[in-house]
Amino acid sequence: MAERTIRVLVAKPGLDGHDRGALVIAQGLRDAGMEVVYSGLRQTPEQIVAAALQEDVDCIGLSSLSGAHMELFPEVVRLLRAQGADDILVVGGGVIPREDIPALKEAGIAEVFTPGTSIQETVEFIRTHVRRKEVPQDIPEPPDRIDHIGIAVPSLREALPFYTEQLGMRVIHQEVIEDQQVTAAFLAVGESTVELLEPTAPDSPIAKFLDKRGPGIHHVAYRVKDVAERLRRAREAGCRLIDEEPRPGGHGKLIAFVHPKSTGGVLTEFCQRVDE
Repeated sequence: MAERTIRVLVAKPGLDGHDRGALVIAQGLRDAGMEVVYSGLRQTPEQIVAAALQEDVDCIGLSSLSGAHMELFPEVVRLLRAQGADDILVVGGGVIPREDIPALKEAGIAEVFTPGTSIQETVEFIRTHVRRKEVPQDIPEPPDRIDHIGIAVPSLREALPFYTEQLGMRVIHQEVIEDQQVTAAFLAVGESTVELLEPTAPDSPIAKFLDKRGPGIHHVAYRVKDVAERLRRAREAGCRLIDEEPRPGGHGKLIAFVHPKSTGGVLTEFCQRVDE
């Protein structure tokens, strides 16, 4: 595996309204080849930690000119530890009295850069002390596109007028899919489609879905070049599969489903055109 580019969040906690220095540091880190996210002014420690987790950063650079560093900097570290993210390097800078630096380091701030510190010193410290994350080399290409969104409906006759008359969509294909016990109507929207699914039997999967949840989005289908390969990857990753092998689906495609317990709660379908 190769090491990924270091990602840094530059943040201004508290009521400090000046960020020229932080912007200079952010640009210097970018020039050194790092990916930098700037949080903006007047951020709370909670907002900073949330942004760090969302952006999956390796380092947080805190800047303060307001004198509140002794409260705000340690609070960021505390919140990171509470989230189990204490592997994120935290450094500080700004107008920090030298007598405060030992206490800040004791609280978990790895280093404090005072005025006059060169950008190169900051870069080298981060490179040396950050816990580098590796990027898996065997990352698949993303799906070609969202092939369709499946929507469960009790009645196609009642559901279709909204899509055709109100949205102006047209039905491009309709068929009964025997093994899934549904009648499916495909409506074009851009390069993708909406698939309306009406159950043909009271004990069919779609009928059970309707009984439990009512009408609504049933699944999201992604167009891929090789369904079998996607299933292999999902299986090796420990995903729970509904289909162990590809099978025929609607509109002449090969399909396979991955259980929503492995996909964040969304039933996920891979589909492949048989002529590809």
